[in-house]
Amino acid sequence: MERKERPFDVIGQLAALRRYARSLVRNSEEAEDLVHDALVRAFEKRKSFRSGGNLRTWLLSILHNAHIDRLRQNRSLTRRHDEAAVEAEQSLPAGQEHAVRLQQVREAFFGLPEEQREALHLVAIEDLSYQEAANALGIPVGTLMSRISRARAQLREFEEKTPRVSHLRLIGGNGNEGS
Repeated sequence: MERKERPFDVIGQLAALRRYARSLVRNSEEAEDLVHDALVRAFEKRKSFRSGGNLRTWLLSILHNAHIDRLRQNRSLTRRHDEAAVEAEQSLPAGQEHAVRLQQVREAFFGLPEEQREALHLVAIEDLSYQEAANALGIPVGTLMSRISRARAQLREFEEKTPRVSHLRLIGGNGNEGS
């Protein structure tokens, strides 16, 4: 009797992959993204799957590793943002008024969507050309320009909405301040 090779049938494993992903991330949308990433990896590494091996176990292992990679990436990103915030806080010993304004601008910058913040940072802070920044991000120059334009528009809107303090005032004094 000739032994038939088992097909590389990932479709039959989707339900198990989705259940496990939802268990890991506790969010349906993130779970779908995780399953997608795992299936892409599985397809790319399909030649490493042993004929006769347990496809379900192999796919669940890939899904688990994709989840761990995402956790590490998120921790790394959070750490970099925290370090950047600490550096920014230490970079300018400012007066009270300037410190308040700087904090507001910093919060507005860090409030930008990540893709816009990355693009604006590379061009405005790191002084890369549009082409260099686009290459660094792995995107077309037009996409970079669009992201920078949207980021600048959001910061302009923030600037227009935020009142400027021309000077600090004493509040709750004894009434003799004007003399």
